[in-house]
Amino acid sequence: MRTLIYSAFVSLDGVVDSPGGGIPSEQHRSGGWTFQDIEFLPEAYAIKGREMEEAGALMFGRRSYEAFAPIWPDIEDFAVVKEIPKYVVSTSLGEEALVEGWGPQNIVRSLDEVEQLKQGDGGPILIAGSAELARNLSDAGLIDRYHLLVFPVVLGAGKSLWSKTDKEKQMLKLLESETYANGILKLVYDVVH
Repeated sequence: MRTLIYSAFVSLDGVVDSPGGGIPSEQHRSGGWTFQDIEFLPEAYAIKGREMEEAGALMFGRRSYEAFAPIWPDIEDFAVVKEIPKYVVSTSLGEEALVEGWGPQNIVRSLDEVEQLKQGDGGPILIAGSAELARNLSDAGLIDRYHLLVFPVVLGAGKSLWSKTDKEKQMLKLLESETYANGILKLVYDVVH
């Protein structure tokens, strides 16, 4: 069984919206909060490189795919994942929207199909961005691990890491934690199923 990992930059108040500055369809008054007013320390981001090296596949929601797919294939830092499978979870995206030259890409139409992917062989499936997808997968009990970089900032508004769904308590087991001099906190949790 494959591990489904959600990786996120998150503010102290649980906001994951527009951490890198936003895209035209997702403007946020605090867009860019991961690099504004916080000293850049490469060691705080080491987990991101490790994720890319270990990923057996990437998974995106439609909006994140549409934002990343035109850019990521040409970014050298993401070359390691160019040829691994990419899954786009969407009920509306057409096959013609998949970009050329970014390795195998498939559209997944339901959470049941995500569950089937998890049952297959291969390395971890990494979700980057895709806050709405991550909330839906979490609510369905499909996420197995969280890789969180918690930033020392309170934004007050934006997309939440967690849904407001009234659901059973979900326990997490801490696997890794580290604090960096710039105030960023790395937290890696396994979901207790």
